[in-house]
Formats: sequence, structure tokens, C-alpha cells
Amino acid sequence: MVNRPIVIGVTGGSGSGKSSVSKRILQSISTYSIVLLQQDSYYKDQSHLDFEERLATNYDHPFAFDNDLFYEHLNLLVNGQSIEEPVYDFEQYTRSSQTRKKDPRDVIIVEGILILDDERIRNMLDIKVYVETDDDIRLARRILRDVRDRGRSVESVIQQYVDVVKPMFHQFIEPTKRYADIIVPEGGYNQVAIDLLATKIRSIVNE
Repeated sequence: MVNRPIVIGVTGGSGSGKSSVSKRILQSISTYSIVLLQQDSYYKDQSHLDFEERLATNYDHPFAFDNDLFYEHLNLLVNGQSIEEPVYDFEQYTRSSQTRKKDPRDVIIVEGILILDDERIRNMLDIKVYVETDDDIRLARRILRDVRDRGRSVESVIQQYVDVVKPMFHQFIEPTKRYADIIVPEGGYNQVAIDLLATKIRSIVNE
């Protein structure tokens, strides 16, 4: 490993293409040792709540995330220690009993809607990337993802988007764009931005 891993933060609204950008970066620098840490895995445990209470949780608010654990795990990876990343059950709206072991790597990609909102996490990022995508495209992507992968109905996804996701995006997520080093329009389809990021990462790792 290098003396200190390079930490790349990738953020943006739900459905903006964060995961696509992260995957494209992974593919572009696949010869390096890389680990991906997703904020979605660090939603707070809600096993003490009944199902209806879990449904009522605002999952796009900063309070929905266990940022203390997220920050602790990121610190451990940066300092060369392995972690047990939580596994979140999106159908039960709570943390599952499983974990994933993740080992330290030369490059750490941190992905999530609110990683720039928490100053502790933000200050650990060497490169901060904000993925910018129109609201209607983000909604369409969210419908496809939540229906296909998370067992949701189209109606519930649209209702949640209108009532919670869009207002929270404009209140909490979009303002964090001011912290970004790079703003990437079009997400993973922006090959020029991906190539520039990959080149920058290689140059830092090889220093």
C-alpha cells in the first residue's frame, strides 16, 4: 500500500449517476487496489421500530445516517485497518444482521448523497466529485432502481420523491455542491470527466 490511501468522494442527488461514476472510475483504474465505501450502507439501524415507523423515516435527511460509524470506518481504512461494513435491508427498512469485510486499499472511493454535508467526512476526501443531473432524469432512474432492486411500487416511489426526496435534495444535498472540486454533468456518460479523474488519481498514487 501507499503511505496514505487517496480518498475520492462521489456525491449528488438520488439517481444522479453517482454509482455509475464510481464504477467507471473503478474500471478506469482497475490495476490499482481499490475499495468502495457507500453511505447507503450506513443508514441507522431501525430494528427497534415497527414497520410503519420505519416507512415514515425521512431517508434523505442527514439524521438518517449513522455518520459516526461511517466516519470511524473510513478512518480505520485510511489507517490500514479492515472494517465490517453494515448491510442495509432496503425491503425491511433497517440494517440486516450481516456485514461485509472490507480491507484497506490504495484508493478509497466514498459514495453517498450527503458525504459532503458532514465536515469530518468532507475533510478526509482528497478529491470531491459532485454529479449533477436534471431532476426528471433522477426521478426516472430512482423509479427503475427502487422497483427493480428494492421491492417498491411505482406509486410509492413517486410519492416519496415528491414529498421527501426532492425537497431534501434542494435543502441539504444541492448546497454541498459548493464544496466539490469537480462537478460532473451527465454522470457516468461523461467520458471526458471520467478520464480526467482517472488520470489525476493515477498521478497521485504514483507520486
